[in-house]
Amino acid sequence: MLSSLKGYGANEIAQKRMKILKFYEEYGEKATKEAFGADRKVISRWRRRLQESGGRLESLVPLSTRPHRVRGSSVPAEMVGFIKGLREAHPRLGKEKIKVLLDKECQEKGWRRVSTSTIGNILKRHQLFFQRSGRIYHDPTSHWARTRRKRAKRLRVKHPPKPSEGGYILSDTVERVTDGIKDYFLSAIDARLKFAVTLTYKRLTSRNMRDFYRRFRTVYPGTIKSWQSDNGSENLGEFDQELAKEGIPHLFIYPYCPRINTYIERYNRTLQEEFIDNHLDIIHDKPLFSKALAEYLIFYNTQRPHKSLGLKSPLEFLVDQGGMSQMSL
Repeated sequence: MLSSLKGYGANEIAQKRMKILKFYEEYGEKATKEAFGADRKVISRWRRRLQESGGRLESLVPLSTRPHRVRGSSVPAEMVGFIKGLREAHPRLGKEKIKVLLDKECQEKGWRRVSTSTIGNILKRHQLFFQRSGRIYHDPTSHWARTRRKRAKRLRVKHPPKPSEGGYILSDTVERVTDGIKDYFLSAIDARLKFAVTLTYKRLTSRNMRDFYRRFRTVYPGTIKSWQSDNGSENLGEFDQELAKEGIPHLFIYPYCPRINTYIERYNRTLQEEFIDNHLDIIHDKPLFSKALAEYLIFYNTQRPHKSLGLKSPLEFLVDQGGMSQMSL
């Protein structure tokens, strides 16, 4: 009885069938058919199973739908032996190449030719994978292939942050092509304080992202509590390892959901409209452009009013909140 209860408890369909049976006994056939779509014939069949099994609830578990007579392989054993011999002598011989040699053998022996996919199925079914020293040939049915290392689980967020204090950073990368020359703008912003930093790089790599993070950390007037980014490759590798080493949670948004990064996306538009569009004449003069960008960031963080901060600049707001002194500002 205990094993029967375990089998019944692990199957949702059996539990639903018991629920329908009880409903039928209480309300009748018409109500049961309207509610569950089960008529008297189906109910009778389930009742008969219970009676024949002596009331064992496990009898309500659906039976296997596997046919009693399954289709077997029509490939002759001689052909399988030929393929096995080829693989033993030449372990790295693929199914396309085996087919060429097998077709010649079929023509000589009078066998029916088989397709390339059938040869691949024969290799898997009969485990015709023979390892040699050196580089290991991939066996799709091996334990390694079935249980290969999974990617580290990423911390996902479904909604944009709404923090009541600083320390929650959002980052993003914008690629801009001007006169055929690519520039990558790496930006980060505090979701509450609106303190932002942007730097330009010629390549988009995790090492450059790590460099940007270190530079952001040196000027950020607070403690970084979390870092949110998209799923770009620049946010993995050395940068992700840097955050893990410092114990900072790295949060990832879901793919194709830029609204979760709403603060940094809005900052990218502000940067585009207020600075980049007005400095396209010097964008290829990197020292001059970087100097102008630094001056704009100082203006953005220390002087520019923000509606979300009560028309105060980020650092003025931080001083009013007691986060830093006027001398530090």
